[in-house]
Amino acid sequence: MLEVPENAADAPVVQVAREEPAAPVRRRGRTALLIAGAALLGLVGGTCTGYLIQADRSPTALPPLSQPKLAQAKGKAPEPLSAARDRQVKTDGDLRKLLLKKPGGAKTADWVPGDGWMDLYAYAETYEEPRNMFGRLITDEFRRAAVTGWQSGAQTAEIRLIQFRQQESLEASDSTDSSQYWADREPETDSWSIPGTGNGMAYVHHRPDAKPGYVPLYSAEAHAYRGDVAMEVWIYDSKPITKARIMDLAKRQMERL
Repeated sequence: MLEVPENAADAPVVQVAREEPAAPVRRRGRTALLIAGAALLGLVGGTCTGYLIQADRSPTALPPLSQPKLAQAKGKAPEPLSAARDRQVKTDGDLRKLLLKKPGGAKTADWVPGDGWMDLYAYAETYEEPRNMFGRLITDEFRRAAVTGWQSGAQTAEIRLIQFRQQESLEASDSTDSSQYWADREPETDSWSIPGTGNGMAYVHHRPDAKPGYVPLYSAEAHAYRGDVAMEVWIYDSKPITKARIMDLAKRQMERL
């Protein structure tokens, strides 16, 4: 038997909420089914009627396709370029044959390699930081370099043709741009465009390299490229070098590429 507290009337009354039954899902009435069926029959009937009407009609002729008659070339096909005119054939051959010949009376410089080739290590040594340049040339897809040079009295000249593989980027152009950048930074320097080379440039440095105990040495240089070959031309002399000298050498060398 349950005990009822004395103050039962004062005890709070807990109201328990009854769960209302879930609202029933409304059934789909017969009227809706009839409307859907009528719509389906109307769609099918309309489609069939359209096919019947179209079948009874005579076919409509399409407008003719107009195409101009192309003129055919007559005669024989043009002859392929000869090796002398095909630049790629020339540069894929012996680069040394594209170098200028030394002028009469001049002698081959003693620092020119006997076979006329400058390997990767030797070319990297021409830079101020050869170790860093060696790795960079590998990244830049250095292929080969041909070089020539001569001496005539106090004047020396050097020409290099640097070829790149150019499978990833246009390194001949980049190499030329870099050389031009540094040449233009030399103090007391004049520069001119080399005709027929696009962005080729020639430079004359008017301030000589003067060291105690040595004759002052003037310099001039030219940089241009064609295809995958970059050209570098250098002239050194104990006397100031004129624009005509460096320009003549650069123009004649570029004409051979």
